[in-house]
Amino acid sequence: MTMDLQEAVKDLAAYGVKTGLIEESDIVWALNTLIAQLGVSELSFTREDVLTEASQIAFDDTEAAEDGIGSPLGTIESGNYLAHVLKTLDDYAAEHGLLPDNTTVYRDLFDTRLMGALTPRPSEVQARFDALYDESPREATDWYYTFSQDTDYIRRYRVKKDLKWKTETPYGALDITINLSKPEKDPKAIAAAGKAKQTGYPKCQLCRECEGYAGRVDYPARENHRIIPLLIQGAEWCLQYSPYVYYNEHCIVLNARHTPMKIDADAFRKLFDFVAQFPHYFVGSNADLPIVGGSILAHEHFQGGHYEFAMAKAPVERSFTVPGFEDVNAGIVKWPMSVIRLSGRDTERISMLADRILTHWRAYTDADAFIYAETDGVRHNTITPIARKRGELFELDLVLRNNITTEEHPLGVFHPHAKLHHIKKENIGLIEVMGLAVLPSRLKDEMAELKKLILSGGDLREHPETAKHADWVSEFTKEYQRNGVSFTEDNIDGILREEIGKVFCQVLEDAGVYKRTKEGQEAFDRFTASI
Repeated sequence: MTMDLQEAVKDLAAYGVKTGLIEESDIVWALNTLIAQLGVSELSFTREDVLTEASQIAFDDTEAAEDGIGSPLGTIESGNYLAHVLKTLDDYAAEHGLLPDNTTVYRDLFDTRLMGALTPRPSEVQARFDALYDESPREATDWYYTFSQDTDYIRRYRVKKDLKWKTETPYGALDITINLSKPEKDPKAIAAAGKAKQTGYPKCQLCRECEGYAGRVDYPARENHRIIPLLIQGAEWCLQYSPYVYYNEHCIVLNARHTPMKIDADAFRKLFDFVAQFPHYFVGSNADLPIVGGSILAHEHFQGGHYEFAMAKAPVERSFTVPGFEDVNAGIVKWPMSVIRLSGRDTERISMLADRILTHWRAYTDADAFIYAETDGVRHNTITPIARKRGELFELDLVLRNNITTEEHPLGVFHPHAKLHHIKKENIGLIEVMGLAVLPSRLKDEMAELKKLILSGGDLREHPETAKHADWVSEFTKEYQRNGVSFTEDNIDGILREEIGKVFCQVLEDAGVYKRTKEGQEAFDRFTASI
């Protein structure tokens, strides 16, 4: 056992003490668990050395790094400290044959097992959360979010790699992210996954059975994962965070049973029940149909968090009243997608009106607006709902969705159109609906190559990475030239980010069932008048 490894084991245990993952009385047990997993049987330091090391660690919380959309993800120092320690331990495991292959997949499986040795049992985590919740729901979630980072379930040092910025649009400032935190599988791991014995356990990556699961080459390890049980509408649900946190406190609220997604009156009540328990969080659901769902449809779940998206800030531009529901405020939101906002004090009344709107929308056809409730027996209309509390009022945004396809638009009529696929081709789910673009990691390298070729005057069509962007660049280049703007080293990054943001705005307009034209808004008004 090398001194480097000795230091790393000591540092990892000290990190556990410093972050409160383990107590002083846990140190010897934790050390023995760690060295057993590393395949060694001796230590060159003592429990007291770990305590001394822990006392000397100084994470500077005042230097917490912003994630680019308004939220701290813990200190850079704590993330880098842990990343360095785990890298040393992963390197040792690779060098000594403890990994089948020295790839990100196997390293993640191994270091998650190590972090599991420092992660308290579920009962302890739940007891701590419940005690803090009795003081304040905000205190409970603040602690749980930090805990989920400290255990490395949320890998701070990877989340920091995501590129994030805002783009001003007629609908407000949209959040743009290029996702770099989710590791891509290497070819060896993909091949190994293909040969691995297939199993139906856990049934999906949202199931509560993932808590503590060791993982496999085709499934992430979760020994360091802890969930919080909840009661929602009298049924067992669970709260956890997304390991990729696209925004502040990006949480997942999941049914304890593996049961399909369904948008109905009960779904609206469940959303409000969660918001009543955690009034500082919003919560929403992906739609329950393919193409417009954008998520795991086989397991009922919601997504929420402590962040105000551009859609939540968007104003109601015209109101309407539904007969029999005069006590519920209703209006159409100024947003590129088609959003009805309901608000009031009585969540049951809002839920009842939302159900009426949903039921009506599911059966609604307006051929002039190319809205078809069904074709050949396949239904197309559904809703993406988002709930929040604003002061004394509860709000529910209902985003109208339709997944019809045509020969011209085989991926969906109300989906990013083909000319935008060079930036965004994937489904528009809940997060995008609210105004946060989750763009593919390939864009980082493609934008770097674009920058180089634009500045050098190179031909974009001659390069595989940039050919798909050539028409787009040509289009916006002419606009800048007309305005007398030349591309320079100083402004090119900002221009590319601005233009990507504009593309995402167009993506949302494509996904809107009622367009932001006079004819489109008149068709929207026809629908609301018919409710």
